[in-house]
Amino acid sequence: MTRFSGKELNSGVPGVLEHIEVDTHHFKGNFPESCEVHGLYTDTSIDWKAHESQEADWALILPRTKLGPHRQHYFQFENTEGKIYSHIKVTIHPDGGLQRIRIMGSKSGLNRLNVERAAMSALAPATTPRTTEVTPTQLSSTKIVPVLPLTPEGFAPFGKVIQGYIDLYAVPKGIQITPANAGSAYKFHKLCLIESSYPAEANNATSGISIYRCQPCKDITNDGYIELKVLERHPFTNQVFIPMGPGTGEGIRDPGLKYLVVVAHNGTDDRPDPGTLRAFVASAAQGIAYNTGVWHKFYAYDGARFPKQTRKFRIRRS
Repeated sequence: MTRFSGKELNSGVPGVLEHIEVDTHHFKGNFPESCEVHGLYTDTSIDWKAHESQEADWALILPRTKLGPHRQHYFQFENTEGKIYSHIKVTIHPDGGLQRIRIMGSKSGLNRLNVERAAMSALAPATTPRTTEVTPTQLSSTKIVPVLPLTPEGFAPFGKVIQGYIDLYAVPKGIQITPANAGSAYKFHKLCLIESSYPAEANNATSGISIYRCQPCKDITNDGYIELKVLERHPFTNQVFIPMGPGTGEGIRDPGLKYLVVVAHNGTDDRPDPGTLRAFVASAAQGIAYNTGVWHKFYAYDGARFPKQTRKFRIRRS
């Protein structure tokens, strides 16, 4: 596969980097397969042609990540906590069209994000054959995680996004689409497979469908923070959440239009790995499927309480 490296970008002023927006709108067939991002700090002018071969100076802040057609992608940077960068380099594989790239963060020394890395200190997990749950104790520092719009590519390390598409050219590669119901519908095949790996002694374990009747979260502070109090995981199965719309009778009269999803990978100590903590805002038109063993938390919101500017919404764990 060939490699195409885009022009290095000056961030204007040095700062702490948070996330990147990679827009492939209108590129439905010739979008890049994937991208990666490197960061660099320097306070001097650089001859970029002479500097091009000095790869060791660049720090990888977004590993190679798949992209999709005709949409805006949002990816949280990795290993940027407390570090200052002045330039970034976006590399696309192999080549293709990008509509726009945006880098989000804060200026160095001005309203810097408190992104000091904190070890995940937790109480001993309470384990059942189906679910493991941890509750963080008081920490001396704070982990702030940006909440990014949910996309199949951004959520891929943690699970699947379950949704239909108006524009069939925007469907992620690999998904089979066929007409259905005598041509009145389209079927998006097998967006998620059911996983179950219960041990043989759990002979009464079965897969099933349950309904959650959720109350909206009221814990958003005036400055747009919410404290993460608990995470859980299912070590033997994946888990699917699909929002349901309004309805008569037992239906919800005024359902929320968005919900918040927090996820993390399992660490070496069988607790959430704080370095992998991610948060996404999903619309009511999207369902999610957590991969087996992924730590997660789901928050329901009503329209009045969810911040309008989701990129300014943070999770504060303290």
